[in-house]
Amino acid sequence: MTFIHDDFLLQTKTSRRLYHEFAEGEPILDYHTHLPPGDVVANRRFADLAEIWLEGDHYKWRAMRTNGVAERFCTGGAKPYEKFLAWARTVPQTLRNPLYHWTHLELKRYFDIDELLDEKTAPKIWKQANERLQSDELTTHGILQRFNVRCVCTTDDPTDGLADHKEIAQSGLATKIYPTFRPDAALRINEPAEYCDWLVKLEQAADMNVHTFEQLLTALKKRHDYFHDLGCRLSDHGLETCYADDCEDMEASAIFDGVLRGREITRDIQSRFASCLMLHFGRWDAERGWTKQLHLGALRNGNARLRQELGRDAGGDSIGDWPQAENLATYLSRLEQEGSLPKTILYNLNPADNYVFATMIGNFQSGDVAGKIQMGSGWWFLDQAEGMQWQINALSNNGLLSRFVGMLTDSRSFMSYPRHEYFRRCLCDLLGGEVERGILPDDDGLLGPMIRNICFGNARDYLGLEL
Repeated sequence: MTFIHDDFLLQTKTSRRLYHEFAEGEPILDYHTHLPPGDVVANRRFADLAEIWLEGDHYKWRAMRTNGVAERFCTGGAKPYEKFLAWARTVPQTLRNPLYHWTHLELKRYFDIDELLDEKTAPKIWKQANERLQSDELTTHGILQRFNVRCVCTTDDPTDGLADHKEIAQSGLATKIYPTFRPDAALRINEPAEYCDWLVKLEQAADMNVHTFEQLLTALKKRHDYFHDLGCRLSDHGLETCYADDCEDMEASAIFDGVLRGREITRDIQSRFASCLMLHFGRWDAERGWTKQLHLGALRNGNARLRQELGRDAGGDSIGDWPQAENLATYLSRLEQEGSLPKTILYNLNPADNYVFATMIGNFQSGDVAGKIQMGSGWWFLDQAEGMQWQINALSNNGLLSRFVGMLTDSRSFMSYPRHEYFRRCLCDLLGGEVERGILPDDDGLLGPMIRNICFGNARDYLGLEL
């Protein structure tokens, strides 16, 4: 039997039945990604396996560095085959890392390759994969169709003109591609040079001056409205912890004036300013019926040398260990008291806080929307089998798994769609094993609809995107 077979990860008879009957055939709604919409506009055809597989993949870069691979084979100027060969030499060392599963699942699903990747099989796999990449099945449009992706939401700065999204919307592409409003840059007044450069871009995008805090709010709201007109129904924030300081607009205005005058911005000042903006963002989302996403707990750019040499998102990030509960409760409570709490998905990166988040969502549920506040799927370092199981168990024990909006790729790569299959297999293996141990009833009338909804239906109904 090949490593990736029909019943991969499915350890019981019931797990196999649940997966093949209820999960396998469901469409994909990938509501949080970092895919470049320009690749969709161009219907990009990837030149080789290194280009589609290693470009921008900080998961693989981290593993390669750990295996003693020089940086030029990760993010540097080595030739594509040299980079691929460096990855092939690394793969056998990734046993028990989810990269080993993902690598072979991706080789099977994209290229129908069953062989295990290592230095010896690399030349054959390189040749076979590159031949397949020349087919229309593996252009960006072909991939979206092949994996039955109904909708993709990208992640976009408010200054983005969204020209690619306009073109996609007019193209008739079967997969819907929508932007997501991610205004993290608006909060970064502690990085004054970058912040002032970003303000220039905001002025250009909003077609107005931004010399005061009131103008900043007006410009951002104009962009929020513009995103909405192009089908956006989600916002997103990547934060260490939720900002929840007391800061009225008058104080935020004084802080903003200080930024423009070159005043030193302490961590406390930045936190107060960000707290004020986050309340406005929440209100706008609620007014528009959007879903807010809060990705909390990442310690980003922990390696200063990597940040300086390679920029953000180069693989120098880790799980952070900040207290989360009090600030998060304060932020959500303030919005709810105003009647401005939008549908919200909370993503936790520190597994020590799983039960904090799983209990937090119960504080703010309401009768107007089923599962209004969600505990998002295992994210980043937790989007592997064990992390998924931890998240599912915490959510099940403290909330309603049946209302869970399910998996997303959170990826920059068009090679990541088997992650949805991976999640579905893990979900069905967990449920099927509990059926066979007598923990859950052996009732497909109960289990089948729940599995289908977690895979697709709940996200479709919750997000309100036009599919």
